[in-house]
Amino acid sequence: MSAALTTIMLVGGLINSILSFLTFSNRDLRQIGCGMYLLASSITSFLTITIFTVKFWFVMFTQINLFTALSVVRGGCVSVEPLLKLCVYLDSWFNACVAIDRAINVAKGVRFDKNKSRRIARWIILILPVCVMGSLIHEFLYRELFVYNTEKIKIIENKIDKVRTDGIAIQSGILADVIDKNNTNETKSETYAWCMTRYPSSVEKYNTGILFFHLVAPFVINLASALFIIFGVARQRSVARNERTYQEHVIDQFKEHKQLVISPIILLILSLPRVVISLLAGCVEASQNAWLYLLGYFISFTPSILVFVVFVLPSDLYRKTFKESISTWCRRTRQ
Repeated sequence: MSAALTTIMLVGGLINSILSFLTFSNRDLRQIGCGMYLLASSITSFLTITIFTVKFWFVMFTQINLFTALSVVRGGCVSVEPLLKLCVYLDSWFNACVAIDRAINVAKGVRFDKNKSRRIARWIILILPVCVMGSLIHEFLYRELFVYNTEKIKIIENKIDKVRTDGIAIQSGILADVIDKNNTNETKSETYAWCMTRYPSSVEKYNTGILFFHLVAPFVINLASALFIIFGVARQRSVARNERTYQEHVIDQFKEHKQLVISPIILLILSLPRVVISLLAGCVEASQNAWLYLLGYFISFTPSILVFVVFVLPSDLYRKTFKESISTWCRRTRQ
């Protein structure tokens, strides 16, 4: 079931990334920083769902194939999860950058400099991965393998087709002795390796702070920018159209831009299970609540396959651009 869910998420993520890339690769949309951030977000979404799939199958195969070299398991332990977190956090921060760029556009109005917005976006897209990776450097330092051996005694029993007593009473002890002589015991040792983190107290506090920072800060930026856009546009409309009250304009703008408020709240709720699971101390007895932890972990990665749904479908401009991109692509394939 987990493999099926992983495959479904991979297919959904690929479709989302392809459709988003077709939309935001349009040159007109990339004239401002907002379009460039969304293009970068579509790429990081693709990387997130791809690394997520790689992680799942890596864990599966290394646990099934007990003869996998420990160096390979150690390399995956140190690299896969930090890279996955990097892509997830980048996706959230690029969405926050989109919100900031939109808020600046509303604040400056006709004085908004598209060229400056595009230049800033290029620098942020280059610098942001370095900053996020720097905040996750402890992940590479404190991830290690927990290796243990188990010994299994395998009983190979020679089948006794028939024991004939020929009228002689066989005591139970004699029969047991006969069976023991026809059995052989073989001891088999198996080596298991699990990836784990063991933080010192100070690093544990830092790790908790970083988790909440990368979760809460983009959410606050998205929500604050959305409210700024709604109230800012309402204030401009109330000045230009004073026949209606400011409160009426606020209600109209909230109805028009409600997805700007609802989307970050939904993305926050979907991301919470991953943070909760990351904060669980020690080893979890997952056998009792296996589906609870699995579904929570899977659900936390759904924001990475919702870029097209969250940004393109609610926007008339982006939907129009997407249709134009599809039409252009269809004409090229026919030629």
